Amino acid sequence: MSINFESVNLQFNQHQLSVKVYGAGPSIVLFHSLLADQTSFDKVLPNLAKDHQVIVLSLPGFESSSFVGGSLDAIADQIGGALKTLNLSPAPIFLGNGYGGFVALNTAIRHPALVSKLILADCGACFTEPGRAAFRGMSENAKNKGLTAIADVAMRRLFAPAYQEQHPELIAQRKERFLSIDMETFHGACNALATMDLRPLVKDLQIPALVLCGELDEATPPAMSEELANLLPKASLNILPGLAHVPQLQDPEAFYAAIQDFIKN
Repeated sequence: MSINFESVNLQFNQHQLSVKVYGAGPSIVLFHSLLADQTSFDKVLPNLAKDHQVIVLSLPGFESSSFVGGSLDAIADQIGGALKTLNLSPAPIFLGNGYGGFVALNTAIRHPALVSKLILADCGACFTEPGRAAFRGMSENAKNKGLTAIADVAMRRLFAPAYQEQHPELIAQRKERFLSIDMETFHGACNALATMDLRPLVKDLQIPALVLCGELDEATPPAMSEELANLLPKASLNILPGLAHVPQLQDPEAFYAAIQDFIKN
C-alpha cells in the first residue's frame, strides 16, 4: 500500500536534514537503524499515518541529509535544531530503531522539550565490551575490504537465520540498501556506538518511554533493553517473540500492536 508524502529539507547550522512527511495529526518522528535506512519503516507507515503526522528522518549522513560528523551529540543537536524549525505542537513522539534508537534517546536527553514520549526499539544505553568490539571489527573490515565484505554479517545482525532463509528477496533488498551507506557515515556511527555510554544520563530523563526488543535480536540483545527500561524513570518493557533487530519490518502488524496503546493514550 502506498501513501502520499511530502519531501522536506530542513536547514540548521548550514546543514540539511531530509525528511518525508505522511498523514496528519499529532506528530511521530521516526529514526532509522544504521544497517537499515528509512525504508525499514515503510510497512508500518500506513497504520501510523492513520491518526498521526509521521515525520520520517534520513539521519545525518544518510541519503541527502548532511554529514555532521560521527558524534552522537552533534547528530542529536542537528536533528533537534532542525525539528525546532517545524514548531511542532504538541511535542512529537520519537520512535527509534537500533542506531536510530540511540540517536532518538540522545536527542531527548539533550533537547527534552522537543519530545513527549519515546519508543525505543532494539537499542539500549551502552554496549557490552563484546558489542563494542563487534562495531570496531565491522568498521575495520569495511575499511579494508569494503561494505560488501561485511554485508552478510550485517544481515545476520538484522534478521535471524531462519527468517533470512524464508525471505530471500527481502534480504537481497536490504543488503542492497545497506551497500549504499556512505562509508564516512558508517565508520563514524560504528565509532560512536563502540564508545557511547548513556547510562549516567538516562536515569534523569523524565519522559514516558516504551522499550521494545525482538526476542532474537543479536545486534542489541534483550538484556540491553532490559537494562535501559530499568534505568529510565518512566519506562515499560515489551520483548517481541520471534522477532529480531528490525521488528517493524519483519512483522509490522505485531510491531504496531505493541505500540498502538502507547501512542494513542
